[in-house]
Amino acid sequence: MKINATEIRVGMILEYKDDLWEILKTNHVKPGKGGAFAQVEMKSILKNTKLNERFRSSETVEKALLEEVKYNFLYSDENAFYFMNPISFEQINLSKSMVGVKGKMLTENLEVTINFHNEEPLSIVLPNQITCTIESTDAALKGQTVSSSYKPAVLDNGLNIQVPPFIESGDTIVIDTRSMEYVKKI
Repeated sequence: MKINATEIRVGMILEYKDDLWEILKTNHVKPGKGGAFAQVEMKSILKNTKLNERFRSSETVEKALLEEVKYNFLYSDENAFYFMNPISFEQINLSKSMVGVKGKMLTENLEVTINFHNEEPLSIVLPNQITCTIESTDAALKGQTVSSSYKPAVLDNGLNIQVPPFIESGDTIVIDTRSMEYVKKI
């Protein structure tokens, strides 16, 4: 399916140069002189290489046709993550290298979407927001800065993120799985 270069978003999968590419970063630029363009950082799903590409806003790119299937996370072992289709009860396993850092955010029975291309699993899409508990964080210093500041925190799943100064150890927060950023305190 052809899409305009201005419609490219993070997480999308494109067919480009005879390969499948996952979009990691995108930046739409409108310079003072010349036409607008999209600066895109992509990672090859099959070859595991990165590519920075610049698409003019008038260009079209091919979005990969993917079959999206809902699965529930079951468990993991040292090599793979295991998922079950809640309708057919079919089980599937994905290697730890395919799931990557997203594996740290998986919790039992979490509903995820697995993208398939030609019957092969390609990528996993987590819900946009998940709930986590702060395991440890630094103490906030009064009058540290004039503007709002953030401090490092370690979540119960081992991830390191930045949180506002009022967050303490043991607090439950919501994080955005796409940007790995703090959203709100519960």
